[in-house]
Amino acid sequence: MRNTILLVGTLDTKGAEYAYVRDLIRARGHGVLLMDAGVAGEALFEADIPAAAVAEAGGGSLDELRARGDRGAAMDVMQRGVRRLARQLHEEARFDGVLGLGGSGGTALATAAMRELPVGMPKVMVSTVAAGDTRPYVGVKDVTMMYSVVDIAGLNRLSRRILANAAGAVCGTVEQAVPDVEDRPLIAATMFGVTTPCVTRVREQLEQAGYEVLVFHATGSGGLVLQARGSGGQAMEALMTDGCITGVADVTTTEWCDELVGGVLGAGPERLEAAGKLGIPQVVSVGALDMVNWWCYDTVPPEFKERTLYRHNENVTLMRTTPEENAELGRIIAGKLNQATGPTVLMLPLQGVSAIDREGQPFHDPDADAALFDAIRETLNDAVELVELDLHINDEAFADAVAERLLEMIAE
Repeated sequence: MRNTILLVGTLDTKGAEYAYVRDLIRARGHGVLLMDAGVAGEALFEADIPAAAVAEAGGGSLDELRARGDRGAAMDVMQRGVRRLARQLHEEARFDGVLGLGGSGGTALATAAMRELPVGMPKVMVSTVAAGDTRPYVGVKDVTMMYSVVDIAGLNRLSRRILANAAGAVCGTVEQAVPDVEDRPLIAATMFGVTTPCVTRVREQLEQAGYEVLVFHATGSGGLVLQARGSGGQAMEALMTDGCITGVADVTTTEWCDELVGGVLGAGPERLEAAGKLGIPQVVSVGALDMVNWWCYDTVPPEFKERTLYRHNENVTLMRTTPEENAELGRIIAGKLNQATGPTVLMLPLQGVSAIDREGQPFHDPDADAALFDAIRETLNDAVELVELDLHINDEAFADAVAERLLEMIAE
């Protein structure tokens, strides 16, 4: 089946490279739709969507942008343009996958278009900045970042191979069919390494009841590894706005620890708002609110070096939250849930909130847990159901209670 690949880039500075991947894609039997977002000069060849059209879609004029010579202002206009056009072209079913090539500027332009597209549509970005922090470019979408190794500045024996790999990658993804399976209602859940036993059992219980469960790690797609900052919770809440989530088992709300204290895995100040705003049934808990995340031990800020620290692995160091921090976390979480418009339950595991918060474990701190629980009790309003269980979060009985209550809420 013939597919069409959207190429988004700057044909004034990267024209030769885009012509190269265009021809490789066509040689595979696929069509190409070219969108030019360059403003520095004339395109090497004509695009299907010229830079002037992109500028107009972004609320500007290409001639005026060139006359002003303000690169930052031009980038703003062209980014708005590629976002708007990507949405429009997708709604018109004009393409099946996206490929971009560029440095930091070209990456910002192409990935702006990619982030407007649904999860599942192939998105490949060959970039000089792909070996660094890619969160600003990827956001919460499934953008595949491919490091260019050399600058994208002409064709040579190395760049030709890498660009050919990228063309093959995007062609391969659009060609790959997904085996048909029975669609079941979706439930979203959050998990951390230290809440895995709980969430695994919750997932199994919900799947037995006929649901499909999407598990989001509170540090991104890979759990407690060196990842972009806290995209798990953000990705989950972004999917909620697409209208495909039936219920939420938000067991692991740990990202709020990093957001409050300044750790590396925060998920932003709007975390815990989406389900409530949309009225989606949610069971929430306090999983891993005993820890703030830093990278390797040497990255822990000096003012925290005397705190209770735990080396999870060579790349991640955990820091125990204090009673004062837990009290504030309790107020924040209760305050977020108080705004919910749909059925909401908050379940507290009174014997510990993570695998290393059990008695005898390094983060066991009854005073800190008590401060968390007391603040929740004092702040939560009557519209939110509070369930307190004399169990540890990873006890099977606690997981069963989460799954059972969520199923009841969905049925109601």
